[in-house]
Amino acid sequence: NPHPPNLMFPIIILALWGILMTSSICLRQTDLKALIAYSSVSHMGLVAAAIIVQTPWGLTGAMTLMVAHGLTSSALFALANTNYERTHTRTLLLVRGLQLAFPLMSTWWLLTNLTNMAMPPTINLLGELFIISTLFNWSTPTIIITGMGTLITATYSLYMFLMTQRGSISTQFQLLPPTHTREHLNLTLHLLPLGLLIMKPAL
Repeated sequence: NPHPPNLMFPIIILALWGILMTSSICLRQTDLKALIAYSSVSHMGLVAAAIIVQTPWGLTGAMTLMVAHGLTSSALFALANTNYERTHTRTLLLVRGLQLAFPLMSTWWLLTNLTNMAMPPTINLLGELFIISTLFNWSTPTIIITGMGTLITATYSLYMFLMTQRGSISTQFQLLPPTHTREHLNLTLHLLPLGLLIMKPAL
């Protein structure tokens, strides 16, 4: 191992602590784009920890999760923008019940949020499993932090979906322009590679 364990230890601890902190911040976010941005930081904490451990499994998991999260986070920002273009606000409390106005877009929201929390059979799950296994092999107690991080990720992903899609829609948002084919194509091109890459991750 090229890195002495005494130098690795504090950096990995900081990366793991960052996962918990940024995930927890997501639970208190009122701005949709800020929530997605902090979600990215949380996932990159896992990647940073895996890279520093310097094992083949860790590096494989880091590479896989970076590709997976690049597509997932981009899809979430695209979805947030489709909301913003129509409602002109990013505040979660103001815009609710969009499933009634855009049922197909609501399907994209659900699939992307499930992918963000590492739903099988996406490569997000593969990357996270590799990284969590690597960290567990490096030090057993890390399973507590990575496990809590996974739990909080699932919580804020469902929170994001429920806040934007469920509930009753405000009367000021009932005459919204419809979604366009280009937006659905954009999201298809994000989520299709995530579904297909698991068949041949070597690509």
